[in-house]
Amino acid sequence: MPINFDRALGIHDDALLLRTRRAEVLANNIANADTPNYKARDIDFSAVLSGQVDDMNLNQAVTSNGHMNQLLEPSLGEDLVYRKTLQPSIDGNTVDLQTEMAQYTDNAIRFQGSFELLNSRFTGLAKAIKGE
Repeated sequence: MPINFDRALGIHDDALLLRTRRAEVLANNIANADTPNYKARDIDFSAVLSGQVDDMNLNQAVTSNGHMNQLLEPSLGEDLVYRKTLQPSIDGNTVDLQTEMAQYTDNAIRFQGSFELLNSRFTGLAKAIKGE
């Protein structure tokens, strides 16, 4: 019986790509904390994920080359949203450094969780291939 990597890995490989993109966006916000009129942006990870899960029917046959065969695509991270500021600044910058650092840390922890899960799945698949 062949190994189905999509079923074995789930959404975690795509989640890592999106989390990497979000880390870049959050790091850019942190780097521009003192730039006048800079508007903080973010990727709404849960909205991207839930939108893709809702739109996808796993039992549907692919009848066109235009159909997506992945749960997530990294290009979906291009749809950035502006973060709402809790306290406006005089220079028009909407970056709250503490919020950005907290979001960055949360994203890193979730990235690590998906990475460790993928690592354990690959370890299990390697053992299955070796017959252990």
